[in-house]
Amino acid sequence: MAQVTSVHKQAQPLKKGTGTIYSILFIIGICHLLNDTLQSVTTAMFPILEKSMGLTFTQLGLIAFTLNMVSSCMQPVIGWYSDKRPMPFALPIGLSSSLFGILGLAFANSYFTIIISVIFIGVGSAVFHPEGSRVAYMAAGSRRGLAQSIYQVGGNSGQALAPVITALILVPLGQVGAVWFTFVAALAVLFLIYIAKWYSNRLLTTQKMSLKKKVQEHRPITKSIILALLIIIFLIFARSWYGSAISNFYTFYAIKKYGLTIAQSQSYIFAFLFMGAVGTFLGGPLADRFGKRNVILFSLLAAAPLALILPFVGPHMAFIVLAVIGLILMSSFSVMVVYAQELIPGKIGMMSGLTVGLAFGMGAIGSVALGSLIDNFGLRPTMIGISLLPLVGALALFLPSDQRISDLD
Repeated sequence: MAQVTSVHKQAQPLKKGTGTIYSILFIIGICHLLNDTLQSVTTAMFPILEKSMGLTFTQLGLIAFTLNMVSSCMQPVIGWYSDKRPMPFALPIGLSSSLFGILGLAFANSYFTIIISVIFIGVGSAVFHPEGSRVAYMAAGSRRGLAQSIYQVGGNSGQALAPVITALILVPLGQVGAVWFTFVAALAVLFLIYIAKWYSNRLLTTQKMSLKKKVQEHRPITKSIILALLIIIFLIFARSWYGSAISNFYTFYAIKKYGLTIAQSQSYIFAFLFMGAVGTFLGGPLADRFGKRNVILFSLLAAAPLALILPFVGPHMAFIVLAVIGLILMSSFSVMVVYAQELIPGKIGMMSGLTVGLAFGMGAIGSVALGSLIDNFGLRPTMIGISLLPLVGALALFLPSDQRISDLD
């Protein structure tokens, strides 16, 4: 069982014998919510910026591309470095970068200033995600799926707040309304200072066993492991591009197809993202019980028929279908992270940075590509085209089972 310092002994797991430190998991989950809420402000501003600054869909896609690519490219590198030299206090420092980015975004008066601001937000996210995932892993005990779900559901909940932010804050207040989210960033920094202190103490208590742990976790990277990682990459590609299309551009589709206002269209995105957060939370415990490979396979293939009918249903049915797609599709989000971590144990930061960072990166590329497709071919053909993406989930049939991964040790 994992040991903790005396300061945190009262925050011991609810279930004896699992070694799961729920208090830390809940706090890091809240921090993930706050961090991803800050990121959501950027995409939530798309309808506002499109009208006030006359931006094209391609330019909006480039904003999302900049944010996500900065985050995704840096995450694996930071994860790789922190695997060798953990950086507890990088967490509050990274969120401070996001705070300055949000402040710049609120008062940006040019496209260039917006790009610079989202770079700051992307840097903060790049630091937070691999280190936050490491904290969740350290506090997980034997419940790795559940721990990642608690951590990741915070992020998905933060992303789900984007349409609410648009409807309740940015529509009435405009771009300058983003300044209120500097308080969200400041709160996250305070929480992460507490987490960083726990993280530092945790490292001290486990330092004596570090060499033994490294020997136990060493595993040669074989062709089967590389193939499994490539399949995971393709699955992340499909899920991220589909999620990017819905999150960034479905609001315009709903406005055009159903004659909705900006505020009304945001309810569709909220339904997708909120139920996605629910799915993220449920995915981990289901994977602990039924196997990670099975949950990954189900999450994409079960969502495929719903994605195919979405462009052709009416406004009320579209709301329901989007909610169910979000629930099913995102159930594999945290599961893919844990699956990759167990494929290459001992590289927790790098694997979480790779999988989560790759999700951001794929979403970034998708934002630009989809924006360009919409500009050139129109909303409807693009939305119909992306409905085929969940079918890529059939590749999960070729993933090694959970038992086969265990047998590699």
